[in-house]
Amino acid sequence: MTVAASVVRVLADHGTAYDLVAHPKSFSSTENANAAHVAEDHIAKGVLLRDARGYVLAVIPASEWVDLHRLQAVLGRDLSMAQEQEIDRHFSDCVPGAVPPLGEAYGLEMVLDESLTSLSRIYFEGGDHEHLVQLDGDQFNALMLGVRRGHISNTL
Repeated sequence: MTVAASVVRVLADHGTAYDLVAHPKSFSSTENANAAHVAEDHIAKGVLLRDARGYVLAVIPASEWVDLHRLQAVLGRDLSMAQEQEIDRHFSDCVPGAVPPLGEAYGLEMVLDESLTSLSRIYFEGGDHEHLVQLDGDQFNALMLGVRRGHISNTL
C-alpha cells in the first residue's frame, strides 16, 4: 500500500500535485519525521475526536498535541479522543494508526491548526507507515479552503 484510495481521490478531485517520500517503516510522528528526514513540525497529522454530535478530525503539527480546551472553545463542543476501533472504522482503507489529515476523504468535519497555514511545504501520512505525501504549502492550503481554523495544539 502507499496512498489510500480515498486520499488519492480527493487529491485528484482538487487537481493537487503531490510527491511521495518513502521511508523505513515507522509508527509515530517522531519516527516518521526522523525516518523521512523531515522536520516534525512540517508533518500534518490527523487526530480523530468525538462527541454526541459526531466526529471531528483535528489537523495539527506532528510535533504538537491537541489542546482539548482550545479546540472545544473554537468549536463550542465537548470533544474527547476517539477509540482505536472508531479510528480504524473511519479510516478503513488505511493501515491502523496511519490517519491522513484529509477529513473530506472520509466525510469528516475538520478543524486546522493555524500554525500549518504558513509553511512552504507540508507532509502527511497518506494511509501507510512507509510513505509521506509531500505537498507545496499553497496546495495544502487550497485543500483546507473553508476548513475552520484556530490555535488548537500545544507542545507538552
